[in-house]
Amino acid sequence: MHASRRNKLEQPNHLTLPAYDEIALVLQGGGALGSYQAGVYAGMAEVGIEPTRISGISIGALNTAIIAGNAPADRVEALRGFWSTISQKADLLSHFGSHIPAWPGLEDMRRTWSSAWSATRTLFEGQQGFFSPRVEASFAGFARKSPDQVSYYDTSALRATLLKYADFDRINNGNIRVSVGAVNVRTGNLVYFDNLLMRLAPEHFMASGALPPGFPAVEIDGEFYWDGGLVSNTPLTEIVRECQHRDTLVFQVDLWSSRGTLPGNLMDVSERTKDIQYSSRTRAITAFMSQNQKHARMIKALLEHVPEEVRRTHPLLLEAQQTANGGAVNVVHLIYKNKSFEGHYKDYEFSNSTMLEHWSSGLEDIRRSFGHPEWFDIPSHEIGFVTRDVHRNRPEAHQADAPVEHALAQPDVLRKEALSRGK
Repeated sequence: MHASRRNKLEQPNHLTLPAYDEIALVLQGGGALGSYQAGVYAGMAEVGIEPTRISGISIGALNTAIIAGNAPADRVEALRGFWSTISQKADLLSHFGSHIPAWPGLEDMRRTWSSAWSATRTLFEGQQGFFSPRVEASFAGFARKSPDQVSYYDTSALRATLLKYADFDRINNGNIRVSVGAVNVRTGNLVYFDNLLMRLAPEHFMASGALPPGFPAVEIDGEFYWDGGLVSNTPLTEIVRECQHRDTLVFQVDLWSSRGTLPGNLMDVSERTKDIQYSSRTRAITAFMSQNQKHARMIKALLEHVPEEVRRTHPLLLEAQQTANGGAVNVVHLIYKNKSFEGHYKDYEFSNSTMLEHWSSGLEDIRRSFGHPEWFDIPSHEIGFVTRDVHRNRPEAHQADAPVEHALAQPDVLRKEALSRGK
């Protein structure tokens, strides 16, 4: 049964969605921040929304495997199991921060201490069920080795964890289309491993998250692959590229915020640099989509002045007509917001307490988004593309497009403007 039809079930805690052709879940990379994505999915499961397509990069690819690799009723529990496995339990020094007095101005000091210590432990110890330090890593620069051996950490434990929490037969034979991005080390090209085109194995998801030099390249069919985030940290492009003629609802879950505070020290600079570097791709893609929709509306308006018999026979005009009659894309944007106690190490701070906070943040943000049911209406095809962000609490306004929309609604305006420019 199509996901949009399933969502029509009349249950008190279910959200009724319009009949979208596609419901996509897009999961960005961000390491330990990825439990925010798990919280977002838990909120989607609460209201009965099942994606028809999931695309992920890096940690988003690992979450993709867990979601697509389980039956709908089991997905949230599988996500909890996966994140509990790769999260770190507190040790004695981690509890030291709890003894710091909660005096004014020191509210975050205890959490900052625990968070920093947990990240330090990750650097030296690795993460259970995920990665472990290579004893020989210090000498990696002096001896030639295979690309899958050149790294600070060994990720072989991740394969067993993925097999424990994801059914790869279900991933390949289920009703969810799955695609995960990785970079071919030899060519430098971003590629997507897609279950419509190939049979996916744990290695495809591990390749998507193989961020060098920490993690080794993963060999697949004689080629080596690194983390897709090296080229693009969000696979939104892969989704919108194929939805030109389909009404699509996209849940875009980002782990890096483009907006932030000014840095006050070198550690702040490092954190802010990561935020900007890894968030910018989503902004660029949404701006590109908005521009494409504006061009489609212009083409549609201009085609109205071409005789119908020419439109139906000229190859270029037939192609232009297809572009003009594209589908509508509605992007609901969920963006993780930094916590005051976090630092530049937030993407490798895997403590269990912080994981639970990230999960709660994602759950809260998606619930707040569902508090605006009007956001989930299919956009008018005249507009074609809209984005929503609960932290801005309104549809994203593309101000530069407003005059164009007005002009396209009145073809005579275009004609008069063209004549006036020609004088």
